[in-house]
Amino acid sequence: MSERKVLNKYFPPDFDPSLIPRRRQPKNSQQVVRLMAPFSMRCNTCGEYIYKGKKFNARKETVEGEDYYGIKIFRFYIKCTLCSAEITFKTDPKNTDYAAEHGASRNFEPWREEKAVEEEDRLAKLEEEENNPMKALENRTVDSKREMDILDALQDIRARNARNERIGQSVDLLERLHMEEIETEEDRERKRAEEEDEKLVREVFAKVPASSASSSSSASSSGDGIGKLSPDVITVKRKAGEQEPDVQSLLPDSARALLSVASSIGAPAPKRKKTEGKSMLGIKVKGKAKVIT
Repeated sequence: MSERKVLNKYFPPDFDPSLIPRRRQPKNSQQVVRLMAPFSMRCNTCGEYIYKGKKFNARKETVEGEDYYGIKIFRFYIKCTLCSAEITFKTDPKNTDYAAEHGASRNFEPWREEKAVEEEDRLAKLEEEENNPMKALENRTVDSKREMDILDALQDIRARNARNERIGQSVDLLERLHMEEIETEEDRERKRAEEEDEKLVREVFAKVPASSASSSSSASSSGDGIGKLSPDVITVKRKAGEQEPDVQSLLPDSARALLSVASSIGAPAPKRKKTEGKSMLGIKVKGKAKVIT
């Protein structure tokens, strides 16, 4: 069974490709191509409108005896969609467009007419200036006046844009200054609040020298028998006026009573050594007798 998709074909050893006869074609043969209508047109036979972009199976051929600076011109044959009449058009390299040739007329296109009218007016103006020098001077005066008006309008536009830009920069500057003022006000408020907090802390808390608290701390330190170093300054609460309060005056009555009792008791009595239980019971232990050898 042979392959469905054949990639290689068999050539016999005695195959000679030069013996294959070549097909003779006419020099200007037509080719079938698929194209779209390059412009909107109307059939001259039935009046059917063919819009731009409609697809056709067309025949293409090279126009003999016509070219544009060595560029070939091609002719296309299509059929009307309603009456099947033959319509032909060809390329126009001069205007980079297509030109209707037979069987249909191109629909009116205002932009094409405007260009044609402008070109005609320009040619007529040049011809008139060549024949009439005063008319040429008059046209030059009108042109110079028009150019001055255009320059004045352009200068006004530039001045307006510059003014708007300056206004925009001034507005930005004012906004920036306003933001800086707001930031400085916020910093000032924050600093004022911190100063008020520090003042309140100084009013509520006060620092008392440690010498006034040495008498109260001696009792507790003597009980342990180990002297602890007290700080030089003690921070106390509830500052009374301008005078520094005493530590004992800030303590409640019960704490002061306990401190006074502890100071009056003094140091505890030394502990006696615990004797052995045998001596307490009256038992005497004699030494071992020496053995004489």
